[in-house]
Parts: sequence; C-alpha cells; structure tokens
Amino acid sequence: MNIHTLLSEKIQQALVAAGAPADCEAQVRQSAKAQFGDYQANGVMAIAKRLGLPPRKLAENVVGLLKLDGIARKVDIAGPGFINIFLEPSWLANHLAAALSSARLGIASVAPQTIVVDYSAPNVAKEMHVGHVRSTIIGDASVRTLSFLGHNVIRANHVGDWGTQFGMLIAYLEKVQDGGEAEMQLSSLESFYRAAKQHYDEDPAFAERARGYVVKLQGGDEYCRQMWRKLVDITMAQNQQTYDRLNVTLTRADVMGESLYNDMLPGIVADLKAKGLAVQSEGATVVFLDEFKNKEGEPMGVIIQKKDGAYLYTTTDIACAKYRYETLKADRIIYYIDSRQHQHLMQAWTIVRKAGYVPESVPLEHHMFGMMLGKDGKPFKTRAGGTIKLTELLDEALERARRLVAAKNPTMDAEELERLAQVVGIGAVKYADLSKSRTTDYVFDWDNMLSFEGNTAPYIQYAYTRVASIFKRSGQDEQQLTGDIRLEAEQETQLAVRLLQLEEAIATVARDGTPHVLCAYLYDLAVLFSAFYEHCPILNAENAALRQSRLQLALLTARTLKQGLDLLGIDTVERM
Repeated sequence: MNIHTLLSEKIQQALVAAGAPADCEAQVRQSAKAQFGDYQANGVMAIAKRLGLPPRKLAENVVGLLKLDGIARKVDIAGPGFINIFLEPSWLANHLAAALSSARLGIASVAPQTIVVDYSAPNVAKEMHVGHVRSTIIGDASVRTLSFLGHNVIRANHVGDWGTQFGMLIAYLEKVQDGGEAEMQLSSLESFYRAAKQHYDEDPAFAERARGYVVKLQGGDEYCRQMWRKLVDITMAQNQQTYDRLNVTLTRADVMGESLYNDMLPGIVADLKAKGLAVQSEGATVVFLDEFKNKEGEPMGVIIQKKDGAYLYTTTDIACAKYRYETLKADRIIYYIDSRQHQHLMQAWTIVRKAGYVPESVPLEHHMFGMMLGKDGKPFKTRAGGTIKLTELLDEALERARRLVAAKNPTMDAEELERLAQVVGIGAVKYADLSKSRTTDYVFDWDNMLSFEGNTAPYIQYAYTRVASIFKRSGQDEQQLTGDIRLEAEQETQLAVRLLQLEEAIATVARDGTPHVLCAYLYDLAVLFSAFYEHCPILNAENAALRQSRLQLALLTARTLKQGLDLLGIDTVERM
C-alpha cells in the first residue's frame, strides 16, 4: 500500500479541478511533526504563483474539492497554503490487517524490467579489501530490493581479470608450479602478487618471458589461457567465501570479467572510426568530446586504442554497456562504482550514446559512493598504514560481537553464541555503511556500530527479538490472533502510519539506490515501537480485544523489521 502515491493522485485531481495545469506538482511529503498531520502537500504556493492567485485561496479551493472520505479524518491548511492531512484510524486499521494477511506485507509487485546491476568488481590475484565493501553491500541491497519488487535483476560482477599484469602472474605461477609450491603460494594472493612483481622488477629474463605471455594470452594461446583460468578460479573461490560470510547474493555465475568483452574491442574501434567519432592522433585512436574540456578549453581526447595496439578501460566500458543492452536486453543499467571513477564513466557513456550503442530510453546510472574513513578522517587503513583486507575486517567484527554477546549472555551455549556473533557482527558492519548516505564519505567506528542504542543494526535486531519474546510470553501462536485492529492511543496510530510507509521507503531505494532511506525507516519504526511498548500495555491490556489488537500491531512490526533487514542483507535472530 503506497499512501504517498494515493494522496498525490487525489490532490493532483483536486488541483486540476481547481484550475491548476495538468503538469502541476502536488509535492506530497511525509510530515516531520505530528502536529502537521501524517502527510503534507507543499505544492500550492508555486502553483498559485503560476495562476496569479493568493496561495491560501487556492489551498481552500483544493481542500473543498479533495475527495478523501474515509481516508482522512481531518484536512487543514497551515501558514500560506500548506495542506496537512491526518489519516483516519479505521482506514489505517483496515490496511494494517491486509498487510498482516499478505506474505508481501501488502506491497504490490511492479511491471518487471530487466535491470543489470554492476557491483563489487574485485581484481584477480588480489585479495578483497575494505575498498570493496561499499560497492559490494550497497549494490547487493539494491539488487535484493529490485528483485523483491519483481524485476528481472542480472548481477554483474565486473572482475578485473585482464591486462598486462597477467603475463607477470602467469610467468610466476609457472615458476612456483615447477617447484610444487603453487597451491601454498596462491593461498595468500597478496604475497603471490608481490612476489611476482618483485621478480618482474628484478629479473630481466623473467620480465621478458612475462611480456611474451601477455601477447600469447591476448592471442588466445591455450597454455596461457589455462594458467590464466587457474588464477581466476583460485581468486573467485576465495572471494566467494567472503561473499558468503557477508551474506551477499553474488555467486560465481555472476562473474562478468573484463575478458568477456575482449573479442568486441577491435570491432568497436573500427565502428567508431567508420562513424567519424574516432580519429588517429599521434599514432593512437582517440575520440574528441566537446562535452569535456581540457585545461586549454579544447575538446578532451579520450584514447580508445594506444599506438602499440593496446585497448584501455574506456574501450572495455564502451563494450560492456553495448553488451548489456544488446545481449542482456537491459531496460536499465546501474553501476555501483566509487565517485573517483565518475568522469571516466561519463566519457565512456557519452561515446556509447553518440555511437547509438545504448538508446536514451535505457538509463545508464552511476550510483557513486564516497570513501570509508578512519576516525582520523583519512582513508581507513591498518596501524602500519596498509590496506585492510576484508577477511580481517570480518574476523574483527566477529570477535568483537562474540565478546559483546557473551557479556550479555554468560550461560549461552557455544553454538548459539557463534551464530549470534555472526548475525550481530556482520549485520553491524553492513548496517553502519548502508545507513549512511552513499554519496558521502563516512567514518568507520567499531564502538558506534556495535551499540545497542541509536541507529545501528543491533538496536533494530533487538527490537525484532523483543516482539518474539512478547509472543513467547503470551503463550499464543501468531496464527491464533483474532479480532480487529483498534487504534486508540496516539502511539498506536503513529506506529500504524509508519508500518504502512514501508512501500514508500522500498520504492525510493529501488529508484535511487539509497539504502540509507530504508535504514532510517527501520530505525524510526523501532523507536516508535519502543514508545508504543512503553505506553500501551500488550499482554496486560485492559481487555482481550485490545490485547489481540496490540499483538497484531507487534507482529506486523516484527515482520516489517525482518523484511526490511532482509532487503539490506542483514539477518535476524529470535533471541539476543
């Protein structure tokens, strides 16, 4: 049930009936304060200006024409023309009952689109580090939300599995394989990569062989391809363990590495030349873009093939967008890549549009994000200044959560403690990131993220377990709840309105890729439930009918919290 959409349509109709143009914007918003109702329409002032009417007069005309019988108990006008809408408790109660009886909490499926979401994108022969966290978990929350709404979502893990470094890596794999140390060496990808680089820098014969292997690999040599596949397989097997720990839905089947587009690159360069978009410049093939200027104010040249014949990331990204539209039949393409790559992507996509590879009707969206910072405000690093491996971060989250849970539950058995530490620790790391606006940098702080107070995963997970404990104490099965939902106390009505706003939060995440909106919704819901729990006795309600009503409100709160956390990729437990 999307109340926002319903009210927007009703107010739009009243505005048009009052003489406003058909393209006017009602600007319906959820009210920030209870005294301004549940929703506000703020568009009257701008429309009145266009019509040459006093805003208050137009607002009065609109309210007179507004058909909200049975939906609103009161509509009033505040200030120069804000329209405040107070929803009818019996109408809310009916929709709460419908949500409770629905497996999807009353949320409708949408007309499905094929949506390609590009996220995570680690590199072969390198371990995932904290720099991969944001893309991986924000992308996954977006994917889960779009899938929940009924879209056909294609996860695209654009793995860095191609390039000149592979000659060096193949040559080193061959060297250690001869000595029978390959598996041992590759178990630590980071040291394997460093050792290969050291050999390349210090041993001219090794470097020569490595350069030869690059050419052979790109030419399709079977031996080099076999060695390359081994490197890819070992890396992705390690990454999969990390994805599983993180409760991220990516699998090996979602890997679409840079190598996938290799065969397309010569054709794309030839086509861009034939279309007059690419020209030769100092031996390289370049596309000059008027949309981007260099320091001299001239059109910026974007190289798509170097004079030695090598292709660039831009060439691959052009091919990648073309493939996603033509082969995967995408209706919408979303990239979760950090903000530093924005200009690079915009240049590639400008070329894509000019060449006609992806029509304007198919959005290409860069959902960029800021960096994870330490408390010193600098990029999050180890004490020694090195990059923190993702496995190390998750190990620490688990250890801290284990201590926290054990302190609260000294008698808990080891197996349940471990499961709870996993749910709390991983949930805390993910939620700390997802709850911040993705467009900004954020400070990583262990103490805040594992707190049972404030906008954190443990706080919301605990709110869920609270309802579970109420039902245990009630001695009543969820299926046995009877009677109508009655909204009498202010806390009940406020909770009811918020419960019915889940669909609005989900729609925003699906549109904008902003999981922090869903986090803010869940936190607010948990706070409102806490106020309801304090002021409205549930198990000791005045009478049986009120007890049943409040148990239903509690149950719908638990289901909503669980569904919301699930869309973020965060688990719940029945006791904490």
